[in-house]
Amino acid sequence: MLKEFKQFALQGNLIDMAIAFVMGASFGKIVSAFIDGMVMPLVGLVQGRDFSNLYYPLSENVRKARELAEASGSGLSLENAKEIGPVIAYGTFITLTIEFVIVSACMFMVIKAMNRMRRNEPAAAPVVNRSEQLLEEIRDSLKK
Repeated sequence: MLKEFKQFALQGNLIDMAIAFVMGASFGKIVSAFIDGMVMPLVGLVQGRDFSNLYYPLSENVRKARELAEASGSGLSLENAKEIGPVIAYGTFITLTIEFVIVSACMFMVIKAMNRMRRNEPAAAPVVNRSEQLLEEIRDSLKK
């Protein structure tokens, strides 16, 4: 059983998959940094406020605290609102949805490029053993 596991672990597919997981995690961090640092501030600029703090209060306590904070000019952050009571954090949902769309589009382009490169590779000629070759020659001579 140990020998089978060693053979499985050293096959190219498993190593390729491990490399893909590491690269995928790194790519995810890059996309998150891109979304959080570049895309969402632009969306917030268009909307006029911090996009990550968008939420809908579900309790009266959160509504009152939000009104008081807005009256003082500071606003109530999502973290503080969650401490007071339940909220629907739709800004976070929209941010993660945009991140998913970007990751999906990038992966689509990578897979499309890989498939295009595979199509351009010439197909390997089938390997015919000696006995099959002789049988084909006999068949061809009998047809004549």
